[in-house]
Amino acid sequence: MQLNLKCLKCGTTPLGRGPESWVCAACGAQYPIIGGVSRFVDSEHYVGSFGFQWNTFSRAQLDSANGTTRSHDMFEEKTGWRVSTLQGKRVLDAGCGMGRFAEVCAAAGADVHAIDLSTAVEAAARNLSHRANLSFYQADIFNLPFAEGSFDAIYSIGVLHHTPDTRRAFLSLVKLLKPGGRIAIWVYAKKLRLMFGGEILRLVTPHLPKAALLKASRVAVPLYHVHQLPLVGRLTTALLPTSLNPDPEWRWLDTFDWYSPRYQWKHSYAEVEGWFREAGLTEIAREPFPVSVRGVSHARG
Repeated sequence: MQLNLKCLKCGTTPLGRGPESWVCAACGAQYPIIGGVSRFVDSEHYVGSFGFQWNTFSRAQLDSANGTTRSHDMFEEKTGWRVSTLQGKRVLDAGCGMGRFAEVCAAAGADVHAIDLSTAVEAAARNLSHRANLSFYQADIFNLPFAEGSFDAIYSIGVLHHTPDTRRAFLSLVKLLKPGGRIAIWVYAKKLRLMFGGEILRLVTPHLPKAALLKASRVAVPLYHVHQLPLVGRLTTALLPTSLNPDPEWRWLDTFDWYSPRYQWKHSYAEVEGWFREAGLTEIAREPFPVSVRGVSHARG
C-alpha cells in the first residue's frame, strides 16, 4: 500500500522518491535513503544508547532467530490486540528498535512502517528488509514525516517513557490515526516499592561510556542466582537491581536497557488514561501488564 510522506521543512505531501533520497518538489528538501532506511533526522540526539544496544543485541529478541514466540506473545499481552486482526492494515511501529514487534506484525500480513530515532533502525532493516511489507525510517517521534490520518493502528511498546516528554510523544502519535483507528502503548509503571539502589546508580550510569556500561551490566548474569536467595536476595535486589529474566543474554540486555537511557519516566494507569481521554480516544481499556493502555480514534461522520 502506498504511503505518502510529507516534507518536514514545508509540510508538502507527497514527497517524490528518487534512487537515493526523498525529494520535496515544493522546497527542494532532500531526505537520504541509506542502508534501506529513510533518514529524517541528522543524529540520534538523546537515544544513542539504544542504537548501541540494538546493534549489539541485534537478533536476540527476534522470534525467527531464537525459535520462540516470546515477542509475539508480549505484543498481544501489552497491546490487547490479536496479531491476526492486523492483516492488511497500515501499522506504525513507533520505536521499533531492532524490529522484534515489526517482525510479528509483518508476519501477520500488516503493512508495517517502523520508525526509530536511534540507529537501532539499521539493525531492524538488516534483520527484516527481505519483507516487502516493511518500511524503515530514522525519524523523531515528535516530528514524523507522515500526514495526519495515515494509519489504521499504532503501537509503541517500551519507548515513549524514554523521550523528554511521554505525554507529548503520545499525543503526537494520535493525530496520525485514521478515524476509527486504534492505538496501544506500554510505558514503565510507578511502583510502590522502589529499588533505591538502581535509582541512585542511574544518576551516574547514563553518562558512562556505553561499552563500559555494557561490560558492567553483564554482572546480571551471575547475580541472578544471588537475587533468588530467600533473605540475601531481597537485600541485593534492593541495592543492585538487575534483570531477573531467566535467559542469560536477555537479562544482560535488559539490565543495560535499564541503566543506559538518558530519560526513563514512570507513569500510572490513571495518568496514561487521562492522556487517552485528552486525545479524544474512545474504548479506552487497561491491559493487565502495567502500564498498558489501548484506545480507538473517534470515527468522524
